[in-house]
Amino acid sequence: MERRVALKSMAMAVGAMAGLPAWASGWSKSTLEKGTLLTADQSKILTGMVETIIPKTDTPGAGELGVGGFVQKMVTDCYDSKAQASLKSGISNLDEQSIQRFGKSFADAGKDQRMELLQDMGKGSDAGQKAFLGMVKNLTIQGYMSSEYVMTNLTHYEMIPARYHGCVPVKKG
Repeated sequence: MERRVALKSMAMAVGAMAGLPAWASGWSKSTLEKGTLLTADQSKILTGMVETIIPKTDTPGAGELGVGGFVQKMVTDCYDSKAQASLKSGISNLDEQSIQRFGKSFADAGKDQRMELLQDMGKGSDAGQKAFLGMVKNLTIQGYMSSEYVMTNLTHYEMIPARYHGCVPVKKG
């Protein structure tokens, strides 16, 4: 009786493995981006925001490494609708503040102007804006530190640490 269950399970596994390439072959960057949360202008503002949090120095900045897309994808896929609404409204509020203070969008503002806006947001009394800024900061750091560039060039990530050397000569003593 157990042999029949095992054969049935193996047949289902083989069928699933055979169907997997057909199912996954329809994936592309455009199909993965269909469920985006933000508009193109909002995505540009988010990219400017993550670039302000981790700017380019002798290493690439967060904007250059695509961390803005990471933040958006994480909020879309892993956070609840309240956090998603917070991201959208926080970006809109940040852009409105930039237009009021500097007469231009946050994406078009200078580095010092962006920094000033983010610092004022962090010092402000609005708890929603502080929560928005904290969420974006945390996701920016997470996305930057787990990016391929940082993992391979800065932290020297090893997929399998602690190498095993099986053929080592043993001294008789």
